[in-house]
Amino acid sequence: LGSVIAYFTSAKFLLYLGHALSTWGDRMWHFAVSVFLVELYGNSLLLTAVYGLVVAGSVLLLGALIGDWVDKNSRLKVAQTSLIVQNSSVILCGVILMIIFLFKTQLLTLYHGWLLTLCYILVITIANIANLASTATAITIQRDWIVVVAGEDRSKLADMNATIRRIDQLTNILAPMAVGQIMTFGSPMIGCGFISGWNLMSMCVEYLLLWKVYQKTPTLARKSAKVEASELKQLNVKKESDMKPAEGVQLIIEKDVTGFEPQQEKEVGCAARIAEPFITFRDGWVAYYNQPVFLAGMGLAFLYMTVLGFDCITTGYAYTQGLSGSVLSLLMGASAVTGIMGTVAFTWLRRKCGLIRTGLISGVAQFACLILCAISVFMPGSPMDLTVSPFADISARLFENPPLPTIASPEPEMIFATGMPNLLNGSIAPANSDPEMSPEPVPLISVSLLFAGVIAARVGLWSFDLTVTQLLQENVIESERGIINGVQNSMNYLLDLLHFIMVILAPNPEAFGLLVLISVSFVAMGHIMYFRFAQKSLGKQLFVCHTPDPKAAPDSSPPGNTSTV
Repeated sequence: LGSVIAYFTSAKFLLYLGHALSTWGDRMWHFAVSVFLVELYGNSLLLTAVYGLVVAGSVLLLGALIGDWVDKNSRLKVAQTSLIVQNSSVILCGVILMIIFLFKTQLLTLYHGWLLTLCYILVITIANIANLASTATAITIQRDWIVVVAGEDRSKLADMNATIRRIDQLTNILAPMAVGQIMTFGSPMIGCGFISGWNLMSMCVEYLLLWKVYQKTPTLARKSAKVEASELKQLNVKKESDMKPAEGVQLIIEKDVTGFEPQQEKEVGCAARIAEPFITFRDGWVAYYNQPVFLAGMGLAFLYMTVLGFDCITTGYAYTQGLSGSVLSLLMGASAVTGIMGTVAFTWLRRKCGLIRTGLISGVAQFACLILCAISVFMPGSPMDLTVSPFADISARLFENPPLPTIASPEPEMIFATGMPNLLNGSIAPANSDPEMSPEPVPLISVSLLFAGVIAARVGLWSFDLTVTQLLQENVIESERGIINGVQNSMNYLLDLLHFIMVILAPNPEAFGLLVLISVSFVAMGHIMYFRFAQKSLGKQLFVCHTPDPKAAPDSSPPGNTSTV
């Protein structure tokens, strides 16, 4: 009994609980805000597309700056500030959306509708601030706090990373289901109120949990600070024997971090202050490029350039192929199960083969499964037809279709440019179906192979993701964890943005097969980059599997690199 109580009061469990609350709120909000924006703008995807573009662009441009801010401030201050900003922004967004839902008719008549447009801009802006704060929270908790709580035990770090991913997998499925039921049986306004209330309660509990974890882990109060360039030059002159294990890094009490630089800071001109964010942006990307795990990080980023996931694009394509909503929900559940299997496989493979080889095995497993997706493109039932212009649907919508209906309009549901039916009205009929005609059913061989490959590949995908995550945790010095992981997030968003642009350029179902082949190619390039990293790190021992010391994990750090874990 004592050991059970000790576990439930340990810093590790409290960190899990705080992450579960935070992730649950995040997933509910990300699901709901897209639906809210579609409903508010007359069942058009325009606002949702703008929101996605703003979010991706902001993290792409500001990822390095957010990471630098995480590095330069105390851990507790960063975690508490990002937590408060994130939840307060979501609460404020929820209140504004409730006002819009209640008074939309009146807002449309005021100032020729410009006041309503201003409300839309305000919602997207505040929601974007919430996402940036969420990015800061993820960097500081998942890339820094978890490393400190695990201490020097890398097996414990691997187990904690895997548990965090399992929490992510479960909340990815359960949170949207919960808020979806509330919005279905209640109303969008009730959904807004529920999410705002949840975030208010969650913020208070998470704040308390962070404080408890901070108190239970004294090492969180110590943080490495970057040494100034002039001091680095002096250090380089010293003998090698006088150098610390982590060169260019000095330990200071965290409470002094915030007051450390201003005391020594010299007066700088206005131009220098304006240029500082741009210099930080440049330095962050240069530092990322110079990391020994650069190729591994790039390999992970390339996996974001894909349509082979359970996002709105693949779901929309599945609807055009005749899959029902109930079948899709079962497939999503199966993908969550295989994702959890991937986290279990990661911990087992790491113990048997070491961290770097785990990434190799995971990459081969993922790519082998995705071969099924490539084969599905050429199987019966595949709509791929490269003779059809990819812009046919776009031109038809621009020049032939009537204007979009408003929410209150009784006009028939619309099929969007992607061929996806209006999901808000619960339609599951394939695109271009005519209720007066009975077309022959589409063979399901192609779409079955596609989703079999996507679901099976989740095992390798999440095992690979955990591998690269731990490589970044172990091989990036403590004083640069924030900025390096900020740039990694930027790279992920950049490739994710490119995949959306790819869909915009070829939105019709006939071109989806081509997108599948491009996606498989990018996954292959990502794993080739990782293979090159592994080859440089392990050399001739690359394919020699052994059982490493669970605490030392000798092959997890590339040669010549100083690990701070």
